[in-house]
Amino acid sequence: MALARPRHLWSGAQFVKLCGSGTGEGFTPKPNWSVWAIFAVWPDLARARDHIATHRVITRWRARAAEDWTVFLAPYSARGSWAGVNPLTDTTAPDAHQGPIAALTRATVKPQHAPSFWKRVPDVSARIGTDANVLFKIGIGEVPLLHQVTFSIWPDAARMAEFARHMGPHAAAMKAARDNGWFSEELYARFHVLETQGKWNGADPLADVWTTERHAA
Repeated sequence: MALARPRHLWSGAQFVKLCGSGTGEGFTPKPNWSVWAIFAVWPDLARARDHIATHRVITRWRARAAEDWTVFLAPYSARGSWAGVNPLTDTTAPDAHQGPIAALTRATVKPQHAPSFWKRVPDVSARIGTDANVLFKIGIGEVPLLHQVTFSIWPDAARMAEFARHMGPHAAAMKAARDNGWFSEELYARFHVLETQGKWNGADPLADVWTTERHAA
């Protein structure tokens, strides 16, 4: 991770962040030293595919990994900033694609509010973990406790929106964060899921989705 951070190693990428994860489904402050994530923005899908297949950092990580899984995304909504910029300004139309939708929330937690933030996390994690609609979810981060990212994939925008607006632990936590100024920086992004490669825990989490779409076509 440390050796892969220099920006010159990522020529061609518009934005790159390397992240660790928490234990369980990632929504805990205890690190999981086995699971790592790369979030990268490329000029187009063709170059993204090429870099995933040939980039020296990614291929080196893949060679040492028990398994790897890649999700190719097209952003259709992004507001806020990550490290001072919005890396997802080139968005598609919300209805440009049919199929699964991904949600990414990234926040920098103010140190003085970290205890209040993490006190809310177990309830939110339990809620999303039992939601039958969520296809995949993970909590990752750049800096333990302070720079946090949640990433989830849903069958469609309607079911993702239903979870987001339902007045449960998630909505209550977001209201508390806004009312009390817990975050010094936030980014909220939504994506169309274009395709996936590889495996997570022995299988592609979206395999049934792609099978259903092929049969429908």
